[in-house]
Amino acid sequence: MRVALHTRVRADRIAAYEQAHREVPEELTAAIRAAGATGWTIWRSGADLFHLLEVEDYPRLLTELGELPVNTAWQARMAELLEVVHDYSADGASAPLPVVWQL
Repeated sequence: MRVALHTRVRADRIAAYEQAHREVPEELTAAIRAAGATGWTIWRSGADLFHLLEVEDYPRLLTELGELPVNTAWQARMAELLEVVHDYSADGASAPLPVVWQL
């Protein structure tokens, strides 16, 4: 399945956000893959971030990552950089952008 998300980085933290994503911990990327993701791309337009995840089961991914220390640390780091932190927990599974049109 494909899941689209929208988040917003703080305008004064864009450089730090991009730097953080040049240093995503290998342990975290391995955990994301192990939880069923085959791809995750983030685009930025100004402060708006658009994510596209390719994942077997998005709610399962959220559950599996939820309490992992490497993910908890990453989410804390992102909380410092994002205006509104997306709920990457099982409760947040209903937050993806709805599909409007697809070719």
